[in-house]
Amino acid sequence: MVVKLYGQVTAACPQRVLLCFLEKEIEFEIVHVDLDTLEQKKPEHLLRQPFGQVPAIEDGDFKLFESRAIARYYATKYSNQGTNLLGKSLEHRAIVDQWADVETHYFNVLAFPIVLNLVIKPRLGEECDAVLVEELKAKLGVVLDIYENRLASNRFLAGDEFTMADLTHMPAMGYLMRTDVNQMVKARVNMNRWWEELTARPAWKKLMKMAGFEA
Repeated sequence: MVVKLYGQVTAACPQRVLLCFLEKEIEFEIVHVDLDTLEQKKPEHLLRQPFGQVPAIEDGDFKLFESRAIARYYATKYSNQGTNLLGKSLEHRAIVDQWADVETHYFNVLAFPIVLNLVIKPRLGEECDAVLVEELKAKLGVVLDIYENRLASNRFLAGDEFTMADLTHMPAMGYLMRTDVNQMVKARVNMNRWWEELTARPAWKKLMKMAGFEA
């Protein structure tokens, strides 16, 4: 059965789910929800996602929202198909979960407001909070130093194999790399090597083509 994903392919959270689908070789259909016209806040979409965000999925009678929950669900449901995103042992899975949680609690809380101010607000004709951005960059630098140290002895965040720990970072990283934050990544040899390897993956290239971005 084809999974319906409600969202916008250029938005970071739907991209997280789409990357999972592509890595797991899951058939899907994108039902466009126009964020520019606030379609996500309309009653029809609120029935799928009561907080007025994207994405949400419908898989037959099964419905789910929140991109990280959706990605974990499909990585588990199709564990024997496509890329193994969850880890090969209980201990490995715990490490995958650990770094996926790091993305949520330490990385994304800084990356999202940076992207909001440097990418989204200018596109909407709104003023960027430059002071806030510099404060966020300083905090992000501390986080990136921890990543740099981790990646000095590990090919990927959870070890030698690409997993959900890496995948969940990719949408926000993609947007950060379109800003001057890219210099912070390029200045860190191991992070830069990691990012170049992630963006060389066929799933990422397919997603960027779908979104109309250069991979």
